[in-house]
Amino acid sequence: MKLLQKSGSLRISPLVQEDSGARTRDRVLFELKMRGPQTAGDLAQRLGVTAMAVRQHLSALESDQLVSYQDERRRVGRPARVWRLCPRASGRFPDSHADLTVDLIETLREVYGEEGLDRLVDVRTQRQLEAYRRQLPDAEAPLEERLVALVRLREREGYMPEWRRERDGFLFIENHCPICAAASSCQRFCRDELDLFRSVLGGDVRVERTEHILDGARRCAYRILPAG
Repeated sequence: MKLLQKSGSLRISPLVQEDSGARTRDRVLFELKMRGPQTAGDLAQRLGVTAMAVRQHLSALESDQLVSYQDERRRVGRPARVWRLCPRASGRFPDSHADLTVDLIETLREVYGEEGLDRLVDVRTQRQLEAYRRQLPDAEAPLEERLVALVRLREREGYMPEWRRERDGFLFIENHCPICAAASSCQRFCRDELDLFRSVLGGDVRVERTEHILDGARRCAYRILPAG
């Protein structure tokens, strides 16, 4: 850490303080992206800082139109101020060159028609399926191992994934979609993604999409259950 000497005491450089504040604000955005709407107290507990510090960062992020809040009534006490991401915040996360991708899709649709675009998506999905199968454990491995490997793959691709065990199976979550613009223009990507998960996780499980970003949810979520 860069320090300045003054009158026999040490103080932190304003530039270092500014960098530290920017990093904390990025962490606030990350937590809201990964965990959904939260109070300042919730965020403070997760980040290991004071609630007052979090409120200062939230105020700065609100000024930048990256977060907003809603006061929610609780059974007892005063309403809780719950913070959430604004649409503008999506630009702070990977987007895989959204404008270029959408332009290419529209050009392909114009030149080759819908059928030609479908064939191109089919080729992409098949290549992705083959790559995933090379890197994922086979169907004989425990489902948990397959899920861990899938999370690693999707993390490298920018989907901010996680998984958790539930009473009757597992929940696989993607907190971000780096190809959201492309999927909005050509929803075959989403349909093929669901088929991809079903194929690579094996025939002994059922995969159901329960939340979908394109339907207005903040994330995509999939329930993974035994096939029986």
